[in-house]
Amino acid sequence: MSDLWTAGLWGFVSGAALVVGACVGFFCRLSDGRIAGIMAFGAGVLLSAIAFELMDEAFQKAGLLPTSIGFVSGALVYTAANRLLARWGAHKRKRFADQPTEAEQGGSGSAIAVGALLDGIPESIVIGLGILGGGSVSVAMVAAVIISNFPEGLSSSAGMKKAGRSTAFVIGLWLAMAVLFGFAAMAGFAIFGSFSPFVIAASVAVAAGAMLAMVTDTMIPEAFAVRQDLAGLIVVAGFLTSFALTKMG
Repeated sequence: MSDLWTAGLWGFVSGAALVVGACVGFFCRLSDGRIAGIMAFGAGVLLSAIAFELMDEAFQKAGLLPTSIGFVSGALVYTAANRLLARWGAHKRKRFADQPTEAEQGGSGSAIAVGALLDGIPESIVIGLGILGGGSVSVAMVAAVIISNFPEGLSSSAGMKKAGRSTAFVIGLWLAMAVLFGFAAMAGFAIFGSFSPFVIAASVAVAAGAMLAMVTDTMIPEAFAVRQDLAGLIVVAGFLTSFALTKMG
């Protein structure tokens, strides 16, 4: 299998964790506390991956200034796009308690779909860039994305169910996202194939900034809102798990 298709496969596999989480959240009865705990764990996993997989790699290859510029740029772009989507009804897309229905805010379903794409594209591109930079997928990074995608899909689909969205909409949405994430990983590999390691590293920093903004804007607040007593401890557990994967990989 060529590296391009390998990138697409792993992008799809990481996105498929959203589908699994969505099925659990939609068809199983889990308490809000358990959903929040899983969300907190996923947030901790991503925080560690951003720090030890992405930012460290970008710094080693591009230096401090380009890494810093890319990191802030990624966060700015994500935040601006997220604020725009919030006006259309996607600001509660990861919530499992009070997502708006289509009747309450028309177009919110489409906004949620675009928001899900916005959240996952940087992660998928990073997978493609990882194969481009090292010739093989980063097991730690893929594991971190899979572990974090599961609670994202679970929490969001649970909220969609409470908002009255159909099974076809929920499962179809996440299946479509998994496919698109596969293509995003392939795009990350193909588009940057002719670029220098410096540019690739700076692009990794951009993705890292977008991912960190996503975690702090959506995942951590939703987890803390329900599990104020244990959210911090669970985030630490997720962080340590991802850190261990990084060191073992």
